[in-house]
Amino acid sequence: MSTWNGKGFTYEQDKTEHIAFPIGGIGAGMFCVEGSGMLSNFSLRHAPNLQKEPGVYAAVTVLGKENASRLIEGPVTNQKVFGGMSRNPEGFGTGCPHTNYGLPRFSRNTFSASFPFCEVDMADDTLPLSAKLTAWSPFTPKDTDNSSLPVGSLEYTLTNTSDASVDGVFYFCAPNFISPESDNRTPDEAKGAMVKPLSVAKENGFTLYQPAGGRDRFYDTGWFNITADEKAYIDCDWFRGGWFDNQTMNWNNILKGVVADKGSAADMQSPGASLAIPFSLAAGASKMVRLFVSWYVPYSNLRCGDWHEQLNEWEKADFRSYYRPWYAERFASIDEVESYWRTNFCDLRAKSQAFTDKLFGADVPEVIKDAVSANLCILKSPTVLRQYDGRFWGWEGCQDFIGSCHGSCTHVWNYAQALCKLFPDMERSLRDTEFMVSQNEEGHQTFRTSLPIRPVTHDFHAASDGQLGGIIKLYRDWKISGDDKWLAKLWPYVKKSLAYCIKTWDVDEKGILLEPHHNTYDIEFWGADVMCTSFYLGALKAAAGMAAHFGEPDNEKRWLAIYKAGKTYCETKLWNGEYFIQEVQWDGLRASLNLDGETPSTKALLNLEGPKYQYGTGCISDGVLGAWLAKLAGLGDILDPAKLSSHLLSVYKYNLRHTMEGHSNPQRPGYAVGKEGGLLLCSWPNGNKPSLPFVYSDEVWTGIEHQVASHLMLMGHVEEGLEIERVCRARYDGGMRNPFSEIECGHWYARAMASYALLESLGKDIEL
Repeated sequence: MSTWNGKGFTYEQDKTEHIAFPIGGIGAGMFCVEGSGMLSNFSLRHAPNLQKEPGVYAAVTVLGKENASRLIEGPVTNQKVFGGMSRNPEGFGTGCPHTNYGLPRFSRNTFSASFPFCEVDMADDTLPLSAKLTAWSPFTPKDTDNSSLPVGSLEYTLTNTSDASVDGVFYFCAPNFISPESDNRTPDEAKGAMVKPLSVAKENGFTLYQPAGGRDRFYDTGWFNITADEKAYIDCDWFRGGWFDNQTMNWNNILKGVVADKGSAADMQSPGASLAIPFSLAAGASKMVRLFVSWYVPYSNLRCGDWHEQLNEWEKADFRSYYRPWYAERFASIDEVESYWRTNFCDLRAKSQAFTDKLFGADVPEVIKDAVSANLCILKSPTVLRQYDGRFWGWEGCQDFIGSCHGSCTHVWNYAQALCKLFPDMERSLRDTEFMVSQNEEGHQTFRTSLPIRPVTHDFHAASDGQLGGIIKLYRDWKISGDDKWLAKLWPYVKKSLAYCIKTWDVDEKGILLEPHHNTYDIEFWGADVMCTSFYLGALKAAAGMAAHFGEPDNEKRWLAIYKAGKTYCETKLWNGEYFIQEVQWDGLRASLNLDGETPSTKALLNLEGPKYQYGTGCISDGVLGAWLAKLAGLGDILDPAKLSSHLLSVYKYNLRHTMEGHSNPQRPGYAVGKEGGLLLCSWPNGNKPSLPFVYSDEVWTGIEHQVASHLMLMGHVEEGLEIERVCRARYDGGMRNPFSEIECGHWYARAMASYALLESLGKDIEL
């Protein structure tokens, strides 16, 4: 695990194996600093590209000393050489071609993080130098635009550890990687062919530029820029050849300490670019080289979800029918981005550092700082996008090359508690989209929003927890902002939404969701359950509070009556004396169980047990999830506090495992496996586990671990919550998984931002 160093967390050599720390802006793309200091995961084109490792590196040569050139990185990790084959399509049996793994590096390293900053310290006993890389990108709560910049800073510090002066050269090298790697069409199918990228020298730096390739290839356009804050010598005319010639000749120059000042090649089609900075250090002295990194990819070929109206062929090729990032509307060029970055650098660094100091200086246990800060990295990952008009949009997580599960999925983003506190304007944009774009006249909400954000068809179930959770979150966001005008704008839509929910799932106004209701487990629960009904109770109480604000006593009275009936039902008929359960029902409902198309074996099972994918008498970790969200929203305890506590303590008792050995999980075991511990989504301590329970029931999800831990702490059970957090974060120790990317159907999974609520649960919500 990591070690608390007084201002952040440090990972020693064997725990840096899987570290990848995102650098970039909210919805602006990223690259990652790995535990060794390697730069990777270059995801600048509005989509994850988690195996994009183009060989961008810093290096140093000590002049007058044999074998004294090193990449400013620690040793290559085992998983690089022997990991998944997809990084090298030819397979690792071919020797890892087209990588820089064979170039010498510093012999040891440690990694430290205090979000949004990270540091890699490197040393080598055969060199008279030590090195440190500090990397960061702006992150200032409530300053949304400055936190959404497509920029980062790389600060390399070299220290003379000898008792004599040292002369040397610092290098930064980048193959021209800015062209798109994947295009599903062949050149014959494309109206405009891909053109070669350009490497352009500039004062103290260089720009890698990919021109557009034709009208329907507008999305190829992109720039990547590196500039030093001091005099640098620029080489944008690399040797050109086959096999490994480019890298060989470039490294030959580094070995010799060559300081080339070639500028741009005549055709500007150099395969890469580099800068060199000579230096001289007295004994014990240090030198810091600061590099300003920026990028600009103004268009994309990204769109997802269905179209409310059919597009003609011209519109399909028009950039306005695709996602366009916010920063492309704010800045007209890469030059404007860089100028803004350099001009405001000191102010942005100071404000980012001030947030770091508050977060890591909070009087909370170290594991809480770890869980909260690690998952803020999600906001710098390709999981989130921010379109041209500033509205926020998110995937659930990231697959290696594409976002995972589109559309700011309402039932997943229910859990995420960071955005509403840190960037409340972006959180409110989610409510605007849910109620005014993704909701139809009947009040039905699609729980996945299309991109670009636009109306869509309504041809699938509403998500009960997602739609009802939206009402609770709107109440929360209103209380946070105090914006009565914003609430008044959305209020008519809220009433339609709640009316739809009552008509669809509780037509008799019993206060429970009875008819089959879709939820975050991608299935429908049949009959009354407290997990989804707790969202209903919270939404009713929130709506009643807003009705009182608008002077609508009839609505307030009606919704409170339904709320009280549902509360009573849950606390009596759905309470087993220890925890809340589900009352599975498929007879006597307006909906009927459709067996058409099922196999004979499935029909036999359904006739015996009823609908698949229920939890029945199980102890489900999410069992009072809506009560957690309601309490965070300022609605108090919507169920009996004693019963809430008992349920949560039962979850702790029955579902927390300190090892997965002996646990049967035929579903997705990669989230916690073998000797690792974790909080199961559900258990059946009294037996009666369905043959086919809900489809993820045997798994471990970090977002639910954080949610349960937070709720336990809110109810006064602090030690139990801390133990869940310790078990969770032990899996993310850098040796097995990336500490800065909690996974669940993708890297940087949004649900994990439930961890931010841990601060509020301990009464330590930091002042921003």
